[in-house]
Amino acid sequence: MPFTLATWNINSVRLRADLVLKLLAEEAPDVLCLQECKSPVDKMPLDVFAAAGYGHVVARGQKGYNGVAILSRLPLEDVGHRDMCAKGDARHVAARLENGVTIHNFYVPAGGDEPDRTVNEKFGHKLDFLTEMRDWFGTDRPEKSILVGDLNIAPREDDVWSHKALLKVVSHTPIEVEHMAQVQDAGAWVDITRQDIPDGLLYSWWSYRSPDWDAADKGRRLDHVWATSDISNAAHSSRVLRDARGWTQPSDHAPVFATFDL
Repeated sequence: MPFTLATWNINSVRLRADLVLKLLAEEAPDVLCLQECKSPVDKMPLDVFAAAGYGHVVARGQKGYNGVAILSRLPLEDVGHRDMCAKGDARHVAARLENGVTIHNFYVPAGGDEPDRTVNEKFGHKLDFLTEMRDWFGTDRPEKSILVGDLNIAPREDDVWSHKALLKVVSHTPIEVEHMAQVQDAGAWVDITRQDIPDGLLYSWWSYRSPDWDAADKGRRLDHVWATSDISNAAHSSRVLRDARGWTQPSDHAPVFATFDL
């Protein structure tokens, strides 16, 4: 069963419900994973998405912060969530498709501005979150699974506009990249986007602070699609929908797509 999946940090699902509808109408992914929904589940506009054909939903939310949701045209089974770092944050949810594929939707903490956990609690939280992911997948090795989300790390030199300029900037520091690599190794996860697009600069996020984000093009690839090695060869057609960053009142992230023949 081929299906197309997209992941998108929407930066408020209520504020940008019309953009979600635009994406669903124009791109028609079978599954859309959203992060930073910033809403309790009962306040998310799920009826609007259901009317657009996406009536299968698994979500976790909280008022004003975080929040993750999986919208689908295909039947989904809720297979729970993990309360990462025991903070009660809505940063993970998992669902299983009828073909047995489990989808993990993550929103990794951004980590604040200073890449030093001794002076920045948020950075310590980010590293601890990644360590818990590593330990979880190392203990309970995933199979037939896809992991997507805003992981808030651009790991490769060509995942950022300037490797040299960003080496000491949160999201591209060596310690974050190493933590991310450990998560990947623990679960034998394959970076599907880079499997499909192995070379060249590639971004999914452009700061709101840039007055002309498109021309400046100082982006980072913070949003990811991974798959376990047992199904990674079934993936293809990866792409970033850069145009969405230029839509009216956009998120600062663009959706990332992949198709799986399973």
